[in-house]
Amino acid sequence: MSVGLSFGSITSGTGIDVDATVTQILSIQQAVETPWKNQLSALQAQDTVLSTIGTDLASVSSALLNLTDFSGVFAAKQGSSSNSDVLQLTSASTTATSGSHSITVSSLAQTSSEYSSVIADTSDTLSGSITVQIGSGAAQTITVGSTSNTLSSLMAAINGAAIGVKASIIKDSTGSRLSLVSATSGAAGQISLSSSLQDDTTGSAVSFTVGQTGKDAVVNVDGLDVEYSSNTVSDIIPGVSFQLLATSSQPVQVQITNDNASIETAMNNFVAAYNKVIADLSAQEGKDSSGVAEPLYGSPTLALLQSQLASGLLGSGASGAINNIGQLGLSLNRDGTLTFDSSQMDVVLNSNFDDVMGYMQNVGSFGQTMTASLNGLSSTRTTGAIYLALQQNTSQEAALNDSIQTQEERIATQKAQLTTQLNTVNQILQGLPDQLNEVDQMYNAITGYTRTT
Repeated sequence: MSVGLSFGSITSGTGIDVDATVTQILSIQQAVETPWKNQLSALQAQDTVLSTIGTDLASVSSALLNLTDFSGVFAAKQGSSSNSDVLQLTSASTTATSGSHSITVSSLAQTSSEYSSVIADTSDTLSGSITVQIGSGAAQTITVGSTSNTLSSLMAAINGAAIGVKASIIKDSTGSRLSLVSATSGAAGQISLSSSLQDDTTGSAVSFTVGQTGKDAVVNVDGLDVEYSSNTVSDIIPGVSFQLLATSSQPVQVQITNDNASIETAMNNFVAAYNKVIADLSAQEGKDSSGVAEPLYGSPTLALLQSQLASGLLGSGASGAINNIGQLGLSLNRDGTLTFDSSQMDVVLNSNFDDVMGYMQNVGSFGQTMTASLNGLSSTRTTGAIYLALQQNTSQEAALNDSIQTQEERIATQKAQLTTQLNTVNQILQGLPDQLNEVDQMYNAITGYTRTT
C-alpha cells in the first residue's frame, strides 16, 4: 500500500496531518479484522435464533409433560351429582377411580352449641365460673376475674383459653347473649356445660340453654351406612370430596369420570407450542426482505431440528386400538404444522381411554418418542443439538474475539510508533522555513546580496 503525504510547499511550514496520515497507514491493518467481525456477527445472529428456538422447544416439552406425566391430566378426574341441592361435589382428585356411586343422606351432621340467657348491658359486671367438657374430654373451668368480668372480656378469656369452644356475643332487641359453639363437629364435639355465672349488676343468675345437639351425619354409600362427623365429607369415597346440604329419601347418583376437557386442553397447548417451533424453523429457510440469508439458512442444525421433530411425530408404536396420531385428532399439514380436532379426541377418549393414555405414556409410545426427540434437540441438555450448536459457536466466537483483540493490540502499538515518528517529521517540516531564513541571512551577510520576492 502506498500512502501519499500532502504537506504543500516545503517552505510553507504547514507540515502534515499526523492523525489522518496514521489512520490511512493503519487502515490496511484494520481491514484484516473485517471478515472476522462479519463472521462474529453471523455467529451471534445464529445464537439469537438458536436461543429463541431452544426456548420454544422447552415450551413444547413442558406442554407434552402434562400429557406424559403419570400424575398429569390423564390422572385428573371430574365428578357430578344428580341432585346438587342434597349433595354437592366439591372435588375429585387424581387418586379417585372412575365410576358411579349411589348415596342417600339420612341425616346431616350438627355442631353442638349453648347460649346464655339475656344480659341487658354488655358492661354489666359478672362473677362466677363456667365449666366446659367436649365429648369425653377433660372438663375445663373458666373463672371470672377482674380482667374477665364483662361479657366482652369473658368472651375473650374463653377464646384465649382454648377449651374447645368458640365464644361470641349475639345481640338482639332484648339484649346480648354469650354463645358457645363446639370447635368439633358431630357427636364427638357435644358440649357438657355447668355454670355459676352471675350478673352482679342486676343480681340475676346467667343460665345456659342447649342451642344444638352435636350429631353425626348418616349416609348410605352404595348400600353401606356410614356416620360422619361433618357435612364436609372427604374420605368416604377415596379421592372424592362432597358437601352434604340436605336429607333425602331418594339416593343421589355421584358420577366420577375422566377429565376429557383437561386432556384436550393440554393437547391443544402442545399443538400450539409445536407449531410455534415449526414457524421458527420455517422462517430460517430463506432470505429476509433485504435479500440477506437468514442466520440458519443452509445450516445442518436447522435440517437436524426439522428431521428430529418429524421423527418424533411419526416414529411411535401402537397402544391397543391406537396406532397413529390421526386417531387422536391430530393431522400433519404440508407446512409441517399440526391441526387438532378436539371432538375427534373426545370420541376416542370415551371409547378407548386407556389406549390413548398408553399411547402418550407407555415405553415406545408417541409421547415418549416425542419426548426423546425434544430432549435430543434441547438447548439445556448437554447432549441437545441446540446446546451443542451454541457451544460450538461460543468456541468460534472466542477464537475470533482473540484474533480481533490481538490485531487491535498490534494496531495500537503501530499507531503509537507511527504517531511518534510522524510527529518528529512534522516538527522538522514545520521548522524548515525558519532554517531557510537563517541560511538567507547568513548568505546576505557574506555576499551582501539581498533576495527579493
